[in-house]
Amino acid sequence: MIEMELSRIVIDETKKEQIIVLKEKGGQQTLPIVIGMSEVTAIKMTLGGLKPPRPLSHDLMFSIIEALGARLEKVVIDNLVEGVFHAKLYINNKGAMIKIVDARPSDGVALAVRAKSPIFVHSQVFDKLS
Repeated sequence: MIEMELSRIVIDETKKEQIIVLKEKGGQQTLPIVIGMSEVTAIKMTLGGLKPPRPLSHDLMFSIIEALGARLEKVVIDNLVEGVFHAKLYINNKGAMIKIVDARPSDGVALAVRAKSPIFVHSQVFDKLS
């Protein structure tokens, strides 16, 4: 697995797309992922330190994880199927067995920036892009 970090957010007005670009920590590989407007808004708000008056969906998910005494250990983008990225959330409940939850990468990144958790990409994902 390759550890990544959120490098930038690109909003392409012409194509009406929002893209997050993940960059290999200490390396050169990048992974652009097209995401929805609500996810890009959730990520940008967190990075900007803005707190909505009422919790948005990702704030709620993060609060539920914390309220259960758990933490988001990591997000792993683990597959690419027919042009669609797949991810898993690894949730640890105070040293108990880690639970793995299927997620969209955009939701995983939105949660990772809130939890300050690492983001990884399986090397096979990069292989499929080649």
